[in-house]
Amino acid sequence: MTAMVTGQPADAAAASPDSPVDPTATPRRPSLSPSRAADFKTCPLLYRFRTIDRLPERKSLAAVRGTLVHSVLERLYDLPARRRTAEAARELVAPAWEELRTDPEVAALFAEGGTADDAAAEQPPSLEAWLASAGELVDTYFSLEDPSRIEPHGREELVEVTLPDGLLLRGYVDRLDVAPNGALRVVDYKTGSVPREAFEGKALFQMKFYALVLWRTRGVVASQLKLLYLGNGDALTYAPDEAELVRFERTLQAIWAAIERAVATGDFRPNRTRLCGWCDHQALCPAFGGTPPPFPAAAAAAAGWPTLPVVERD
Repeated sequence: MTAMVTGQPADAAAASPDSPVDPTATPRRPSLSPSRAADFKTCPLLYRFRTIDRLPERKSLAAVRGTLVHSVLERLYDLPARRRTAEAARELVAPAWEELRTDPEVAALFAEGGTADDAAAEQPPSLEAWLASAGELVDTYFSLEDPSRIEPHGREELVEVTLPDGLLLRGYVDRLDVAPNGALRVVDYKTGSVPREAFEGKALFQMKFYALVLWRTRGVVASQLKLLYLGNGDALTYAPDEAELVRFERTLQAIWAAIERAVATGDFRPNRTRLCGWCDHQALCPAFGGTPPPFPAAAAAAAGWPTLPVVERD
């Protein structure tokens, strides 16, 4: 098996369906990340649209705020330990926002006449109110941890491993802490609220993914997986064991086998759930009377898939 930590994006972008494919280029290799595995479990068609078709999706205020808060907490640990205060973190919000707003799609969220973040909102909040809400989430972080007592081993690190069967797993870890005795703690920041007990398993899926990659690369089972929920100032912690990670690895292999079958047949079926209300692709979804575009063989080839069917639709 192989492993590395790099600065490349966790989900390498496949070529757009409209982009020319260089036949002499070495195809990229498909990989599985926590978010894409969750997409396929939620809705196979959503996985196809995001991973193979690479269809554009609107940015949301909630998602951009999450990116902003993550950036602030990452930068916080660039400061000397004694300067990692709530006031210093607040001062990091403005420069982090200035970088984010260089993206025209992000800036457009607050442009005059911009669209609301969801169907229930008549108007998006003012920029000042939105930035203040991000600052409140940053403040909440200090009720959960004392950053002056933490020296992260890694922040926003891409970890990856190739399993013995060839499956490539890749994902970003918000923060990795390593104790003097070698014990690992994996920390992830969430800007929402802690889920109800019935949904804890879904929340921990991402963390078990990271724990598996770290176990396979370092030979150490993480002593703690920690989700920090800044929306309500709560935390969810979990301690996996080796046997559980072995079972989880089999789960990922089963998900990947199902993805490979879907690619081989072009059969990515929709799965209608309450999450459909937030999906940008309803117009192309059969569950809502839409018709998906033809299977993008060129984009699949650019993503490195070995089987490239052309599936005719009735």
